[in-house]
Amino acid sequence: MRHRKKGKTLGRKVGPRKAMMRSLATSLVMHGKIKTTEAKAKALRPIIEKHITAARKNNLAVRRRLLGYYYNESAVKKLLEELGPLYTKRKGGYTRIIKAGTRQGDAAKMALIELIDYKKKKVEKKETDKKTESKDKKKEKK
Repeated sequence: MRHRKKGKTLGRKVGPRKAMMRSLATSLVMHGKIKTTEAKAKALRPIIEKHITAARKNNLAVRRRLLGYYYNESAVKKLLEELGPLYTKRKGGYTRIIKAGTRQGDAAKMALIELIDYKKKKVEKKETDKKTESKDKKKEKK
C-alpha cells in the first residue's frame, strides 16, 4: 500500500530521482528556463518554489541548506543574490509551465518551465548596462 507517500516516482528509484531533480533545479536556476517532460516539470515546481521562498530570507542557515541541495555554488549565489530579492513582493507562484507539444522520438509530452519576471529583469539590466556604457564612452571622448 502506498499510504501517505507523496510525489511522483518518474520511473526511477529514490537515488536517481533525487539526482535528476537536483540537476533540473540547478539548470533552472542557472538558465531561467528549461525544456523537459511535463511530469518532470510538475514534480520540479514545488521544489523550486520552496527554495526561492527560503532564498528571500538570505541568511547563513538558508545558504547552507541550499548548498547541500544544489550541485554548484554559483546556483546558490544566484538564488540568494538575484532571485530572492526579485521575488520579495510576490507571495508565491515563481514558476510557469508552458506545454510544448510532444517529443519526436517517443511522443512524450514536453513542457517549458520558466521563472516568472526573470526575463524582464534581464532586459532591464541590459538596458541599464547599455546606458552606462554609452555614458562612459562619452566621458572618454572628452
